[in-house]
Amino acid sequence: MDLKKAICSLFEVQPEQNGVRRVITPIEYAGTGDRIVVRVRQRGNEYVIDENGEACFHSSMAGGDVESEVIARWADELASMGKVKLQDDETLSAVTSDPQLIGPLIFRVAEAAQTLYAISTARTERQASDFKARLANVVRAVATDLALGCETDIQLPIAGGLMADHVLQSHTPLIVVAATSATRLLEAEVIHMQYRIERKPGFVLAVVENQNIVGKRQFERANYYTGKTVTFNEHDFGSLLSATLNS
Repeated sequence: MDLKKAICSLFEVQPEQNGVRRVITPIEYAGTGDRIVVRVRQRGNEYVIDENGEACFHSSMAGGDVESEVIARWADELASMGKVKLQDDETLSAVTSDPQLIGPLIFRVAEAAQTLYAISTARTERQASDFKARLANVVRAVATDLALGCETDIQLPIAGGLMADHVLQSHTPLIVVAATSATRLLEAEVIHMQYRIERKPGFVLAVVENQNIVGKRQFERANYYTGKTVTFNEHDFGSLLSATLNS
């Protein structure tokens, strides 16, 4: 067996425009099956090696917080140890003028991307569980106070079979989606649009624990594509539910 050839065959190199080369590595973002892709570009006498910001993107989609203090400290340590840096545009990159260093830096950038993803999503599951439990408590309390039926983890009667975390039964059903990730927030938008397309009564209320978890741009965008998108506050959320149901 030619071990060197077998290892090299795990990497795919694809040319793009302007001399850019995409290196599809066998390294994956943990638990996703998505392979880490690194770009190599020549800029004058230097070579830029980066992952196009995909580590932060995948982390945000998985509910990770790429703006946390933990990530900031890790990024500082990363920069102090070598040539790979987390740039202001959330891209991991390295620069070299030595062509022989391109190979090692591809590995370093891919390694950094995998680490960033792992760190930023490490606490996501626990936080999401706690957030959803606190949200559920408020929803149940409001349903009891207003004597309304409340269903939890229910498949909605629309194309695609998407799930709602809670549905409060009223003249216009209030559909509550706990957006624990950017993907889940997108699902809330799809639910809203599908209800409109099918002309079904329903008000979609998407709730996030923190804007950073879903991305600030995605949070701001979602208000245009849901009935309402808000950050969770235990004190105020019950009043918002009551006001929405009574409007």
